[in-house]
Amino acid sequence: MYREWRSRLVGAMVWERRAPVHADVTRVLPDGCMDLIWYAGRLLTAGPDTRAQLCADLPGAMHTGLRFAPGVGPAVFGMPASELRDQRVPLDEVWPAWEAERLAERIAATPQEARGRLLEEAVARRLPAGPLGGGPLRDGTLWGGGGPSPLPSVVAKGLRAGGTVAAVARDVGLSERQLHRKCVDAFGYGPKMLARVFRMGRALELARSGVPLVQVAVRAGYADQAHLAREIRALAGTSVTELLAAA
Repeated sequence: MYREWRSRLVGAMVWERRAPVHADVTRVLPDGCMDLIWYAGRLLTAGPDTRAQLCADLPGAMHTGLRFAPGVGPAVFGMPASELRDQRVPLDEVWPAWEAERLAERIAATPQEARGRLLEEAVARRLPAGPLGGGPLRDGTLWGGGGPSPLPSVVAKGLRAGGTVAAVARDVGLSERQLHRKCVDAFGYGPKMLARVFRMGRALELARSGVPLVQVAVRAGYADQAHLAREIRALAGTSVTELLAAA
């Protein structure tokens, strides 16, 4: 069972997932996001992935999380996204230990239906002042000492739409090298990697809607179906047909 809904924090989604009653392994695909997760009595940070993560579940265990849009996570966790790339790190190694431990104690004592709200409130307290309703985050922005920067949002939007790295760099007034450095901090990796992740997401969305794979390849921006197959296997660790069968 999985469900998600829009967070009161702009730029985030709240999600819940109950693991199957039989032991299972969940394949988590790269999506450019970062997460704060409550699972099995622990708070974890999930960094941006460059490859699929295989996560062993406890039978029937409940997960509650906040998923932050690409570029938002560094403000929440207080470090460049690259420092958490391809990692699952206990929150008490990212936030002050006392703060993470106090939050864990509160969540453990709270009914499941209210745990997402506690995560939202904990994140809101760490961000620049702003009401939860309006959100201390603006979608896809990276907060710094001088306020929010629109750069991550603009870059993510351009790459998600299929723009080339050169075109996106030109649109934001940076050289490709400058753009790469800023993307590593904001997203955890460079713009080419982020574009690959977004392209895979587009391809899987089309394939799951019933579009034939040969058309998926063209519409998602791959050279051909063989290119699609290679890229999906490189990022997901399995074939596109196996992913569709498991959906």
